[in-house]
Amino acid sequence: MIKKAENIIVGISIGDLNGIGSEVVLKTFEDSRMLELCTPVIFANVKMLSQVKKTFESTSALHGIERLDQVVLGKINVLNVWHEIIEINFGINDEKAGKYAIKSFIAATKALKENQIDVLVTAPINKNNIQSEEFKFPGHTDYLNQELEGNALMFMVQDNLRVGLLTDHIPLSEVASNLTEDLILRKIETVKQSLIQDFSINKPKIAVLGLNPHCGDGGVIGTEDDTILKPILKKIFDKGTLVFGPFSADGFFGSNQYEKYDAIIATYHDQGLIPFKTLSFGNGVNYTAGLNKIRTSPDHGTAYDIAGKGIADFNSFKEAVYLAIDIYHSRKLYEEISQKPLKIKEKQI
Repeated sequence: MIKKAENIIVGISIGDLNGIGSEVVLKTFEDSRMLELCTPVIFANVKMLSQVKKTFESTSALHGIERLDQVVLGKINVLNVWHEIIEINFGINDEKAGKYAIKSFIAATKALKENQIDVLVTAPINKNNIQSEEFKFPGHTDYLNQELEGNALMFMVQDNLRVGLLTDHIPLSEVASNLTEDLILRKIETVKQSLIQDFSINKPKIAVLGLNPHCGDGGVIGTEDDTILKPILKKIFDKGTLVFGPFSADGFFGSNQYEKYDAIIATYHDQGLIPFKTLSFGNGVNYTAGLNKIRTSPDHGTAYDIAGKGIADFNSFKEAVYLAIDIYHSRKLYEEISQKPLKIKEKQI
């Protein structure tokens, strides 16, 4: 494979075989213009995907390969991660589907680490059926955090709306105890750096939502906002980062206050994800910020209830591909600018 400088290799893990992953992947690349932007490499099995293609009467032309050095630019490449025949049962949650979802994901992550693909886009998995002796992670993000350099942060993105999380997949009862100074400092720094290098925002403004209703109402409904969040945010602000808050979460999005900031950081999962998914209308993307490699995914799950029916909306997956490409370009530009020495024009005497 001779790679052109402008051609981006997008690796795709196929996700839960019984969900809508294969459908949204195939639909995304039916548009031939997508192949002018990138070259997809789907980590799965070409015979299996060809059968799925018939189910949805997809026009996507698949090109099977056995090794990544066989990738053909401008084609929809399918790397055969396995060769056995698999029965697909759309809408059914079973361990076999989870087993092959993880096979695909691990192979794609390895290729990403070894620079055989430029970015990774992951189709949805079921967090329950992927568990095994070989894979004991809550999901994609935790595994990527182990395998790649950096500190992973879930960053939900749709145009100029960007929502990060201080805590993500933990029980609500454990959120307060997890809000340590180290965690808050690290997460805010990750968001700031991502806004600069991944979204080309030189001096980002970041809002942080409070933990308790009305930010505790002066201690009446909890003290964490006054004793933990406010002092740490002031310390960060005094060092030059434009971070503001904590803000009362209940009216922050409804009043359009979020539009004043480049990113919003929620203290826990649903506080950030519910308003984000309400506002993004199925076009949102889950980006794993803070790592040395780029990974995105659609903001939806396996959708067993509509799997196999040919009615899945592929916009979120397509946006995930677009965002991965955009961030790739932004990082390249950031690296080029960072490596150039600052030239100061000498004052004429």
